[in-house]
Formats: sequence, C-alpha cells, structure tokens
Amino acid sequence: MDFNVKKLASGAGVFFTRAVQFTEEKLGQAEKTELDPHLENLITRADSTKNWTEKILRQTEVLLQPNPSARIEEFIYDKLDKKLPSRMTNPELLGQYMLEAANDFGPGTPYGSTLITVGEYQKRLGGAERELLQTSAATFLTPLRNFLEGDWRTISKERRLMENRRLDLDICKARLKKAKQAEAKAALLSEEVDKAEHELRVAQTEFDRQAEVTRLLLEGISSTHLNHLRCLQDFAEAQATYYAQCHHYMQELQRELNKCANAASTPHPTAAVCPDPVSSAFLSGPSSPGATVSSSSSQRPSTLAMEQTQLPVTGTRKAKVLYDYDAHDASELSLLADELITVHTVPGMDPDWLIGERGNQKGKVPVTYLELLS
Repeated sequence: MDFNVKKLASGAGVFFTRAVQFTEEKLGQAEKTELDPHLENLITRADSTKNWTEKILRQTEVLLQPNPSARIEEFIYDKLDKKLPSRMTNPELLGQYMLEAANDFGPGTPYGSTLITVGEYQKRLGGAERELLQTSAATFLTPLRNFLEGDWRTISKERRLMENRRLDLDICKARLKKAKQAEAKAALLSEEVDKAEHELRVAQTEFDRQAEVTRLLLEGISSTHLNHLRCLQDFAEAQATYYAQCHHYMQELQRELNKCANAASTPHPTAAVCPDPVSSAFLSGPSSPGATVSSSSSQRPSTLAMEQTQLPVTGTRKAKVLYDYDAHDASELSLLADELITVHTVPGMDPDWLIGERGNQKGKVPVTYLELLS
C-alpha cells in the first residue's frame, strides 16, 4: 500500500511539473525544444489526414444512409459487436407497397397491373442499393474506420508520449541552468550540477528514442494514403456498378411500360390499359440542362408523343426530338432535345423504334422520344 501511495504521489508530481512547464512555455516564460522540421511536417500531414478522413467517412455514411436514426442504430450495433437486423431498403419497401396495393386494387386492372410492373422493378433497384451498401461498407468505410480506430490511436499515443518526453527534457534543461547559476554563486556543490547534467542526458536519450518511434509511425501515413486510394477506387467502381444497374433496370421498365401503352392503344384513348401518369413519369427520361419542351406538349409530352407515333409512318418524315437520348450501342442514334431529324421505317422493324437520320449519321431511335411533324 505504501508503495502504491508513493507511486501515485510520484506520478502526480511528474504530472504537475509537466503542467507547470507547459504553462510557462505557453506564456513565454520557459524555453521550448523545437522539433525537427521534417517531423513537424509529418505531424501536420498526419493531422490533415486524420481530419479529412473523418469528414469523408461521415459524409459517405450520410450519402449511403441519409436516415440519421438508422445510422445511430448501425453505430450502436457496431459498438456492441452485434449483427444488424436485416432491413429493407427504401426502394424495396416502395416496391412492396406497390405490390400490396396491386393486390388490393386487382392485379387484372390497368392500374393494378402497372403497379405490379413498377413495383417489381423498384424491388430490383432496392436490391442493387443493398449491394452498393454492403460493398461500400466492406471496401471503403471499414478501412477508413480501421485507420481512425487503430493506426491513428497508436500514432496519437506515441505523440503524447513524445510530448511528455520533450517536457521532461525541457524541465531538465531548466534545472541544469538553475544549478549552474547557483553554482556560480557558490550556493550549491558541483554534485548538484553533475546530477542535473546526468538527468539531462537521460531525458535527451529518451526524447530522441521516442521522437524516432513517432517519426517512423508518421511516415507510415504515406502507406495509409495508398491504401485509401485503392479503397476509393473500389468505392467508385461500386457506385459505377450500382448506377449502371439502375440505368439498366429503368431502361427495361421503360420498354415494359411502352409495350403496355402501345398494346393498349385504341381509337378511344380513354379505354387505354396503361394510365397516362406512367408515361409522363418514366418515358420522358432525364433531360439535359436547358432542354425545353414545346408549349403544345408541355403538360403531357409523353402521352402526346405516343398518340402521334401510334400513327403509321409511311415514307420519310420529319420529327422533333422531345428529350435527350443516349444511344446504347452502335445501332442506335443519340438525340438532343428540340433538334429535327428525318425518320422512316423498315419492314419487320419493332413498332417502338424508327430509323433516324441526321446528316451522315443514321440509327434506331425510340418513337416515344419524338414528335412527328406533318
């Protein structure tokens, strides 16, 4: 017990002495040993790496999981080292609601059948999102967390230890200076100066050793950057795969709804099987900034396009492009909103497509992106 009390008292004394030295340095009342410029640069670089890694990690988590409550739940389960309960993604949940609504309204009704089609594709989108979340967590988020919770903690610990060694060194320097001043006044024996010099040499050795250990750890930040670079590439690849899957599913959904609308076309538009909102919501596609739609079709452009393109195209006709369209392969022609092209049909061609010509360029174009001109 006496030994523990003495050790505790000794530790408290060292802490107090260091605190006094640190305070006097801040007030400019004591000299401070400056670190090597290279070591200072390594420390600055390491602090920057830590700060930006934290910001990138937090914002990536927000991007992948916008719901704060869900993020808190994931954090708690991760700290408790428990598996997170399976949760449906938002698109999957939306798709499930659509399928349940279709069963309630009647799968055979026009609205019910369309809900089933859209709901199934929403569930596919949700599955793609789930894959993105899992891949991003494993290849990007986890390595960033491992750095902050592993390597950075080790670096911080050694830096604190180096700072303590530096304070001890400066304390010894101050003691030696005072001892020499007292010796000059014959107030102390030379043994006190020898003792102070010995303590200074020990403190200098311990500081140099700790500074070297810290320097080696800080130089490892370069390897951390290379590792995070590879993780960043994996994250970008996962995003590219996800968005490609989403684009593919939406293209398939457009074709399904387009077939439904064309099959339902009759002399009485009010009897159509597919509802108008589906056409305007999914067949328009994303338009480029600044692209506009003519005033005659501003409210229901997709429905107007389908009504016009349901008429047979005989010979060559002019057509106005309603929306931007990116060709999926060499057989198709990319389109820009508001441009005029020449279109015609070929025997046996899918009625959803026409052959478009623009100067020397030629390829298939979707009829729902066009307004046929007389």
